[in-house]
Amino acid sequence: MLLRRLFVLLTLMFWQGGFMFYGGVVVPVGADILGSDREQGFITQRVTDYLNAAGAVALLVWGWDTAAGRGRRIRWAAWGLLVAMLGVQVGLHPRMDALLAADEGRVLDRPAFRRLHQGYLLASTVQWAAALGLLAATLRAWRAEDDPSRVKR
Repeated sequence: MLLRRLFVLLTLMFWQGGFMFYGGVVVPVGADILGSDREQGFITQRVTDYLNAAGAVALLVWGWDTAAGRGRRIRWAAWGLLVAMLGVQVGLHPRMDALLAADEGRVLDRPAFRRLHQGYLLASTVQWAAALGLLAATLRAWRAEDDPSRVKR
């Protein structure tokens, strides 16, 4: 049980912590140094592949914990929303990539890219909120598992 929880926390910290640090620190600093959001966007294009892979691993581990623990209904609902948002992100990524000429450092169709990017950002925001909700539900479930007075008879 302890090892399972440790894996949940480690993968969650890497995935969502990485997302928050990248969005809150790396993107603004990169844009400041590079002088443009556009150049930063080509770095983000590659980084999001790693974030999405980290999300897939974290969700597998979180699914394992949810299946083995308590409070499953709410946890599975939040987990399913996270999986759906990851699916949206993974689906949008190649469509956005097709609108970028990375070797030339330019966006081929800026309005189309902007619409897709807004969808990606919305999915990321929903995903982040669902991760917080699932974390709260997971901590509550762990507390119930650890408290013998909460055991169902």
